Amino acid sequence: MRDYVTFILNNEVQTLSGFAGDTTLLAWLRRTRRLTGSKEGCGEGDCGACTVVLARPDADGRIVWRPVNACILFMGMLEGASVTTIEALSDGAGGLHPCQQVMVDYHASQCGFCTPGFVMSLFAAWCNGDGLEATAIDDTLAGNLCRCTGYRPIVDAGLSLVGSDLPAFELARRQTEAELMAEIAHDETVRLSDEGAARKVAFVAPASAKDFTEFYAHNPDATIVSGATDVGLWVTKQQRHLPVMLWTGRVAGFKETVEIDDHLRIGPAVTHQQAMSDLAARWLDFGEVMRRFGSLQVRSSGTICGNIANGSPIGDLAPMLIALSTEVELTAGIKMRRLPLEAFFRDYGVQDRQTGEFVSAILLPLAPAKHFRCYKISKRFDQDISAVMGAFKITVADNVIISARLAFGGMAATPKRATHAEVALQGAPFTESSFRAAAAHVADDFTPISDMRASAAYRLQVARNLVVKYGLDLTGAGSVRLAGRSGLSLTGVRGM
Repeated sequence: MRDYVTFILNNEVQTLSGFAGDTTLLAWLRRTRRLTGSKEGCGEGDCGACTVVLARPDADGRIVWRPVNACILFMGMLEGASVTTIEALSDGAGGLHPCQQVMVDYHASQCGFCTPGFVMSLFAAWCNGDGLEATAIDDTLAGNLCRCTGYRPIVDAGLSLVGSDLPAFELARRQTEAELMAEIAHDETVRLSDEGAARKVAFVAPASAKDFTEFYAHNPDATIVSGATDVGLWVTKQQRHLPVMLWTGRVAGFKETVEIDDHLRIGPAVTHQQAMSDLAARWLDFGEVMRRFGSLQVRSSGTICGNIANGSPIGDLAPMLIALSTEVELTAGIKMRRLPLEAFFRDYGVQDRQTGEFVSAILLPLAPAKHFRCYKISKRFDQDISAVMGAFKITVADNVIISARLAFGGMAATPKRATHAEVALQGAPFTESSFRAAAAHVADDFTPISDMRASAAYRLQVARNLVVKYGLDLTGAGSVRLAGRSGLSLTGVRGM
């Protein structure tokens, strides 16, 4: 174990120690390094003004560049990575980078506060050679907000980069970046802390599953951090003191998605962006919803297992997984157990997790799910919390509904199945009227609350309507798809 973090900043190796484990990259960039091009806007990963690009080699050794929100990224999460900020994009002789030049050429900036973040999102897509096409550019830029210019010139600027040649200085930068990352790669566990501080915070980044499980078994009060897309806000917005944080992101094997027997096993550090390809390829609606509930920056950091461990009652992922009969794997030391995902959620903010246990995998059955559909109801299309989320799956034989799983988010203190409505569907003919009859039973399953997103009456009516909509969708009795399904050639769905 060592007490310093090593990473690359703008193609220079950084070795740092002796600072609080909850120090964010944005705070360090602006306050310590005086690199103020990355702006501090929302402080919660929504506006994208702080976007920087984080590069790491993937499982095949190919470097992948990811846009991330520096405002909620802890410094310990940079171990072994390369960080590029807006200051490093120019050619070194006063000339602009192509991703900067197009913003000028298309008049895509006014006040300029958001511009560095937009440029870095374009830069990540440009480096990966994916995400600038007309079918993908909106999703590439969905995590960056602009209040002055309007998005059309920014989109046009991004589109103009498709097929552009790499200048010599960019090729040289990439070669140096790859060489430096290879030099600093290692498999030691890292522990950062400001030991002398009155309010000290430690950040532990184990390199092996054995080290991770042993540490958590002996330190069950530690806060497990995956992508920090939620825990980061505990620090920046709620000002929580988290004495010990334990990161999943460096653990060997934790980033793997593998097929085992009849299940797809998603490890604890697999990000939403990594998983989208596999999930969308098998269940198209899964990919459609995932691209909406988080921006590319959030999907590039947040993890599938972290989302489930967080246990939000309004999360979109859990209802989809429950409808697909997903199981959760829990590990404590050498002990491991599995249980149905719906049983994992006990009450608001309470999960069936024993002392020292962590979510070590999500297991999705690979059985066919022809009639799987998902419906997200929110005020905005992109990056909005659902008022109601419905995920449904039925099996049909001889024009009779044999089984049904109807899962909802936003309707109760936990993600929950509509069991009364399910019973009404089982054994019923595969017709529109059966779904209308089942919808009437939703009130027997839920007593929703009113909050800033929706009233209780609205939620109940929408949930009923979604069951009917599902029936219309499957039986062909009406055209109910207003968006999605026809254009899923999106950034990351192809496997960024």
